[in-house]
Amino acid sequence: MSSQRTAPAPQTPIPAWTVGEFVVRRIDEVELPPQTGPWLLPGATPETVSAAPWLQPDFAGADRVLRLASHTFALDAGGLRILVDTGIGNGKDRANPAWHRLDTDYLQRLERAGFSPETVDLVVLTHLHTDHVGWNTRLQDGAWEPTFPNARHLTSRTEWDYWASMDMEEPRRQMFRDSVHPVHDRGLLDPVDVPAEGLEIAPGVTLVPAPGHTPGQVAVRLGSGGSAALITGDCIHHPVQLAAPDIHSHVDIDPEQARATRRELLAALADTDTLLLGSHFPPPTAGLVRRDGAAYRLEPVPAGRA
Repeated sequence: MSSQRTAPAPQTPIPAWTVGEFVVRRIDEVELPPQTGPWLLPGATPETVSAAPWLQPDFAGADRVLRLASHTFALDAGGLRILVDTGIGNGKDRANPAWHRLDTDYLQRLERAGFSPETVDLVVLTHLHTDHVGWNTRLQDGAWEPTFPNARHLTSRTEWDYWASMDMEEPRRQMFRDSVHPVHDRGLLDPVDVPAEGLEIAPGVTLVPAPGHTPGQVAVRLGSGGSAALITGDCIHHPVQLAAPDIHSHVDIDPEQARATRRELLAALADTDTLLLGSHFPPPTAGLVRRDGAAYRLEPVPAGRA
């Protein structure tokens, strides 16, 4: 996969959605290269894309190749400033060429959204994969230091225990060395038990189990003033998985569990007013789940500006 390092100009407004009293801001990192779709979701063939014409032009190109992106979400809740996932990060040695030594202006976008790194109170790590933990740290004086020095970094205990007991291959060990261990060693990483009914971490912000992609992955449920939203993590990588929920990522640790999680989630969201915010969905990124025959489609909800 070829490296993709460009990003929208710093003057681009910050996309945002209102969920009751919450304003959920999308902090863009980078659009992922076209090779990502076939690599990540090999079951999403051109024929599958063609069978769901609503995917074009937003979620797939005229060539029927999927579009994906790396971004995170930021919001205030109950006086706490929360960041959901931290993307790929800059300047890190990665086996995936699309992630290797990126140089984006992600932190400048985060600042423009009003979230200076030192003001972040909670970082939610939906799971401990490379493209969700990268901005946990940044290089300072030759060492990887926590980017958010005053924040609790939450992940599920199941997730932490799984990787802590794993004999990892070298690229994953490298990721833990530069992006996970520095926050753990500073006492900033807080594995938490997430019961089946979810764990409220701030008023209206609840971690809910979403296993399969990894054993301890969580999604993030938001509820305020009668409005609701759900941030997916990687239980749904791309809207094509609404049209064909059995398509799984080739990096799902337990594909059958991932399918079951995705189908349960989509059935619960279908034809409701709960906003679905995809952790890798390209713009418009958010939408409402609607039944479409035996499967589903995403009715886009364009972002406002913050």
